[in-house]
Amino acid sequence: MRDEQTTVAALSDLVRRFNDERDWAQYHSPRNLAMALSVEAAELVELYLWCKDEGPQPAVATRVPKVEEEVADVAICLLAFCERTGIDLAAAVERKVAANALRYPVDQAKGRMEKADELRER
Repeated sequence: MRDEQTTVAALSDLVRRFNDERDWAQYHSPRNLAMALSVEAAELVELYLWCKDEGPQPAVATRVPKVEEEVADVAICLLAFCERTGIDLAAAVERKVAANALRYPVDQAKGRMEKADELRER
């Protein structure tokens, strides 16, 4: 059973150990991991291809369990990429959310879909 308090660091360690046991680091250049991340994200997107906005998502019931698998593949590739490039994922997310809070103030962005420069044009 999964611990409700699993950290990003613990997941990163799990992925690193898995890859180390198989000697896969030799294939895990940042370029290859970035491409793998793109491929896995595309496989997730493919499960939703041709879904109607008002219909079930994904449209085909047999795809539903595959969504979790593809989400995990995206996360695994991202964690491996961060480990290989020395990026602290948790710190990077915290910094990006703080920067986005400045770019998208609640009083201007709440309920809106425009990009930051478009919000300021209003």
